[in-house]
Amino acid sequence: MATDPALVTLVVGDEELLADRAVSSVIAAARAGDPSAQVHDLVGGKVEPGELTRLTSPSLFGDRAIVVFRSAQDLGKDVIAELVAYTKTPSEDAVVVLVHPGGVKGKALVDGVKKAGAAVITVTKLTKAGERLDFIKAEMRNAGRSISAGAAQALLEAVGNDLRELAAACGQLAFDTPGKAIDETAVARYHRGRAEVSGFTVADKAVEGKLGEALEQLRWALATGVAPVLIVSALAGGVRSLAKVGSAPRNLRGGQLASHVGMPPWKIDRVKRQLSGWGPEGIARAMQAVAVADEQVKGGGTDPAYALERTVQVIVTSRTGR
Repeated sequence: MATDPALVTLVVGDEELLADRAVSSVIAAARAGDPSAQVHDLVGGKVEPGELTRLTSPSLFGDRAIVVFRSAQDLGKDVIAELVAYTKTPSEDAVVVLVHPGGVKGKALVDGVKKAGAAVITVTKLTKAGERLDFIKAEMRNAGRSISAGAAQALLEAVGNDLRELAAACGQLAFDTPGKAIDETAVARYHRGRAEVSGFTVADKAVEGKLGEALEQLRWALATGVAPVLIVSALAGGVRSLAKVGSAPRNLRGGQLASHVGMPPWKIDRVKRQLSGWGPEGIARAMQAVAVADEQVKGGGTDPAYALERTVQVIVTSRTGR
């Protein structure tokens, strides 16, 4: 079908949100052609040799498989060799997506699958303020809205440079603001109070296990106009940072570690302190709770405040292992 994606796609680049969106677009295209297609979402360091063959083999029921390899830079040599060989003659019954942040680690995979004919989607970090302003305007256009230059600048100043936060803010504004055009007044209304408390404040208290303080900050954030979707985004970022630093190779230090996890050193130091009391299972539970909250505040539930309070409680109890 015309909507079918390439049988093997390499998504390369270190802008996490854009990489996730690229993966989602490939999955959506594959499912447009086969709604029953099964998605297998794998993490590079945990993939065993032979797993590719097993997952891409034809199904008895004729269902297509969509296999996503995230953190492909962590794949073992044997698995990389399998993927390169597979890309030369891929199965028609599967769609394979490889997600690589760029850089030297795992470069053999990138070079190998490119040469073997994989489709390539490149995503790069938006490092300039002008690029982020263009991103805001594009988000609004995609939502069928427009935003003035002054409002876009005000939004960037209120939310910060994180693309997930910016995307969430744009979505919230597009959903809640009447009329087609969004001006500075609308931005100010939805982001007043962020100087006093933000979703990041709530997230820090939650991952540190400070339930009382986290709930207090959450209620104040909501009372002063911080959008629930921004708080969910911050909670997701906090838990995701724990996962990144917690799963990083122990032999990495300083600049190597910062490059590996994509964080500045000062943030890594803070996350390391926050990791006390956390284990892999607790982080997984916290991530699942945030995913549920994300659905709730975007229309899946009737009480965003309750959903957020419940999520904060689950994050705190997950930290202690209970």
